[in-house]
Amino acid sequence: MTILFISIILILSIIIMIQYISSKRRTDDLKYCYNKLISIVENKSSEKLLRVTDDVNLQSLLTAMNLLLDANQELTAQFTRTEMVMRRMLANMSHDLKTPLTVVLGTIEMILHEPNLDKEEQERLLKMLHQKAQEIVKMIHNFFDLAKLESDDQDFVITRVNMNGVCKNSILSFYDVIQSHHLQPTIEISETPIYAYANEEALERILNNLMDNAIRYGADGKVIGIKLRSDEAYVYIDVWDQGKGIHEQHHDLVFERMYTLEDSRNRSFQGSGLGLTITKRLVEQLGGQIHLRSIPFKKTTFTVQLQRATY
Repeated sequence: MTILFISIILILSIIIMIQYISSKRRTDDLKYCYNKLISIVENKSSEKLLRVTDDVNLQSLLTAMNLLLDANQELTAQFTRTEMVMRRMLANMSHDLKTPLTVVLGTIEMILHEPNLDKEEQERLLKMLHQKAQEIVKMIHNFFDLAKLESDDQDFVITRVNMNGVCKNSILSFYDVIQSHHLQPTIEISETPIYAYANEEALERILNNLMDNAIRYGADGKVIGIKLRSDEAYVYIDVWDQGKGIHEQHHDLVFERMYTLEDSRNRSFQGSGLGLTITKRLVEQLGGQIHLRSIPFKKTTFTVQLQRATY
């Protein structure tokens, strides 16, 4: 009996010792996780929580914490990128606004200090003031439009839209500009009605931006075109020109904020760098995609892809 009692005590002691060791090991593991996590956060490092353990629950905890660290690092990197882009955007906006404002102020001073200007010269100066004022207003509108789109503060009602009419109206609205640049318009719009799920107001803005971009940067090709096509699932709108084009290394950058294609486009025709960014955001709000294909001096095409409405 005594031997049995001693054996039970010995077994219980071993169990207690094992539990103590296991508990201490888990406590050490938790302390390591805590201290390491604090160190990673404070130092903003890209380290991970690495600990050899047989504890399944602790392994799951380490995996979850590492996933959380990955998400936090990605969020931090995204915030840093956004902050840099916003700083560049504000700097570029400041520069772009300063140029026309300087012209406006200089012209006003000229008019004020030259009261004897003839009527023809006054009209010329007033036209210049009007043009520069329109540039300033357009830049400001673009800036706030992009801010609203990226903050999801602007919702568009998606309806069934007749794409033939929208495309025709778009190129017709640029008729005078096309004629003034001596461009040859090529229109490929079928008489058969094609419908897509879209918002007419947003679609008009998209096409206006693409047409303006094609005229602004592709006028030296002397041809501009718009084509409406479809398949069973999607509707496609191609807006193209035969200008200098966009080199392949720039294809992933053209939709970035304030990117004005300095290396591939004529700097004298650069805009605010927001037009294509706004266009891409609008297309995405409509549930579509926008693609670019470009062969310099041959053909540069922006394609808007939208869900086809078949009923």
